[in-house]
Amino acid sequence: MQPVSLTLYAHPFSSYCQKVLVALYENETPFAYRKLGPEDPEAGAEWARLWPMRKMPVLVDGETPVFESSVIIEHLGLFHPGTVRFLPADAQQALGVRMMDRFFDNYVMTPMQAIVFDHLRPADDRDPSGVARARDKLEDAYRWLDGALAGRHWSSGDDFSLADCAAAPSLFYADWVHEIDAALGNLRAYRARLLARPSFARAVQEARPFRKLFPPGAPDRD
Repeated sequence: MQPVSLTLYAHPFSSYCQKVLVALYENETPFAYRKLGPEDPEAGAEWARLWPMRKMPVLVDGETPVFESSVIIEHLGLFHPGTVRFLPADAQQALGVRMMDRFFDNYVMTPMQAIVFDHLRPADDRDPSGVARARDKLEDAYRWLDGALAGRHWSSGDDFSLADCAAAPSLFYADWVHEIDAALGNLRAYRARLLARPSFARAVQEARPFRKLFPPGAPDRD
């Protein structure tokens, strides 16, 4: 048996960490999991030394640190490929997948996090207008996605991809803070398919003990 060359510094409840965990679990890629938190202060110190920006996750491949979730998943596809290919071989199709990946990160994950982070602010320093703008952005993103997903099983077609790794945690948490309207049937069905995907179901289960930490309060579902 070859030694494990990959080490992931991450937290199970982090949306961007879940994005990478889904990719690792899809191909059953072996890795050492350094969970960031008070239980393992040395992992946190190593992580801070590797990446002074202190953003999760960080993957270390041998001696090489890799940053940013989308880049980490592309790195896995290049150097640790499995049966699931996260980007199509065709360059034009790959652009479409990358576009959807950026959509989920920028137009779903970002406004979702704006709402969550507002709950962490002191009550007299809340930003209701900023939260309202974030909710409007989510509404726009939901409507666009509902149309874009018509006739698709996964975000970019028939094959699970990088974009679906991004979609799973972003839609999971976004629906908690701003529920997807029942009229948007394509989007709601897609979120349900993501939750049923074994790789993401595993990530959700591993994060379940941390739900009490969700600042707006985790709903009693999913």
